Amino acid sequence: MDNKKELIIQSAIDVFREKGIEKAKVSDIVKGAGIAQGTFYLYFSSKFAVMPSIAEVMVEKTLDRIKEKMSGEFSFSDQLEKVIDVVFDLTSEYREVFALIYSGLAATDYLKEWETIYEPYYAWMSEFLDNAKKAGTIRETLHPERTAELLIGLIESVAEQSYLYSEVDLKKVDTKKQEVLKFAGFALGLED
Repeated sequence: MDNKKELIIQSAIDVFREKGIEKAKVSDIVKGAGIAQGTFYLYFSSKFAVMPSIAEVMVEKTLDRIKEKMSGEFSFSDQLEKVIDVVFDLTSEYREVFALIYSGLAATDYLKEWETIYEPYYAWMSEFLDNAKKAGTIRETLHPERTAELLIGLIESVAEQSYLYSEVDLKKVDTKKQEVLKFAGFALGLED
């Protein structure tokens, strides 16, 4: 990614977190990025046009962290638990950013870009599931591509419910993580 574009995206994250999407101005973003306002418009048509790039950065961050946590030999169940942990941890760590992404994309025409942004994540999860299916670890009737989308949606939805929509109760968060793991394991056909 271009360095100036990265500066704009990071500044946009900071400005949106501080001021909210509606009160943020392009002038605030460029000031934080240390660039001219015209440079902003070389990359983005409006402040809302930055949202897909912010979402893309968070998907990359999620995949990088998952791959980092999975280095080494682990059972499929342990790997699945690591995926869940990463998603919950990142949602907690970047809760304002995730809230901004969802509200920003939902408030604009950029929501249709979601599938494209998520494609690398879906592809990784699909391969993860396909490898487990080929190894006989999960049920052979499983459709890896569709299940990847469902599984990511499930994990993210519960993480968001835990950190974005209500007061955080760490005991409840841990219970929800364990229930997601059990539910996913059952759906995938893992032995208990």
